[in-house]
Amino acid sequence: MAHANGQTDNHKAEEHVIPPSLWNTDIEIDKELIEKNLLEIKKNIAPCKPKIIGITKYYGLNVIKSGYEAGIRDFGESRVADAINKIEMLPNKVRKNSTFHFIGHLQTNKTAKVVKYFDYIHSVDSLKLAIAISDFAKNTEKTIKILLQLNNSGEEQKFGYSKAQLIEDFPKIVRLNNIEVTGLMNMAPLGASEETLRFLFNDVRTFRDTLENTFNTKLPELSMGMSDDYIYAAQSGATMIRIGRKLFN
Repeated sequence: MAHANGQTDNHKAEEHVIPPSLWNTDIEIDKELIEKNLLEIKKNIAPCKPKIIGITKYYGLNVIKSGYEAGIRDFGESRVADAINKIEMLPNKVRKNSTFHFIGHLQTNKTAKVVKYFDYIHSVDSLKLAIAISDFAKNTEKTIKILLQLNNSGEEQKFGYSKAQLIEDFPKIVRLNNIEVTGLMNMAPLGASEETLRFLFNDVRTFRDTLENTFNTKLPELSMGMSDDYIYAAQSGATMIRIGRKLFN
């Protein structure tokens, strides 16, 4: 989905919850509400313990600070300029002790800024993008962790690798300098049935295993699941779940 600032959002599931007129406004959300929601999410997925990434892309600075006070240490953003403004304004303690995940579709002309400000990029979907990330990371003497986005649902409107193309590009990507390929990411279709969701999430895990065995490597991370489907993702082996609305509303 293209926004007015020319960026493309990779995650559409929560757009209907917060109208565009309120995106990035500094609404107040109490720490206690986030703590309550966080506890509920953990109960819903027990005994699974994936990393919970608070998706703050539609929220302002106060929500990140409240989330940090509630115990969240991983935050996800997808709009580069908005994210950088928030990260730069965070208290030093919050910024220093938090991990920032870029989760949206990344255009190569934004790569340098994302490499500078983020720790993980979840949405690498081409060899060209991986090379750009590697080059900018090398220039800044930084190693950045990336996940390769798999479009295993076959939806044309979604970004991501096909399995065949990923197998072709994978050995070239893992040889690049200053990047660490840590796993795979996917997005399930909106409104999909439980059966479909479980099939797609399990398929990502199985394909990850195939890559590990084929290329004798380790890919420990599976970034799967958002507010509407995180339970199925966690039960299917997700090590990271990306939660916005269920945490902050």
